[in-house]
Amino acid sequence: MNAGIRIEIFSVLWMVLEFIIAVYSGIAAHSLLFIAFGLDSFIELVSGVVLIWRLRVEQHGTDAVKIERAERVSSRVVGLALLLLAAYVLITSVLNLFSHHSAETSFLGISLAVGSVILMPLLMIGKKRIAKIIGSNALAEDGMCNLVCAYMAFTVLLGAGLTALFNWWWADSVFALILVYFIFSEGWEGLHPEEDEE
Repeated sequence: MNAGIRIEIFSVLWMVLEFIIAVYSGIAAHSLLFIAFGLDSFIELVSGVVLIWRLRVEQHGTDAVKIERAERVSSRVVGLALLLLAAYVLITSVLNLFSHHSAETSFLGISLAVGSVILMPLLMIGKKRIAKIIGSNALAEDGMCNLVCAYMAFTVLLGAGLTALFNWWWADSVFALILVYFIFSEGWEGLHPEEDEE
């Protein structure tokens, strides 16, 4: 098993952990911010599984055209799921703001966000380094997704931190709205992969 597959398996395992902890924290604290972060992690872990499959297939020298076709289909499915998630978070955030919905503090969720802020940039650096060695553009692009995940984790950390420190009722919904930008951008990119190649 090459280094690219190993780092991607580690990445997927972290996304599983991120999904479980973030969604649990979100439900326990009534926090849309954590739920959105967790659902995005789930969609990203699906994308990571597809990348592991692609790296394994490339390792065995299977038809490149079939690989590209399968990857395009999975990229569009992931992109559509992300756009639906962005719409859900947008609508729910606006409704929460109108109803003055307030989230509770989740120290477990905050700890997860801190861990992601630290780990995601390290994963990005590792993936880009390995991608250069093995000549995998897909792994390099996935490394950039880890950087976006770090921005998202930082956004979650800010929103959850303000909620914990000052009990600002609006912080959870406002920072969830900021997540919409990242989720929508990832989804749009997934639906239009050809634009990245130009």
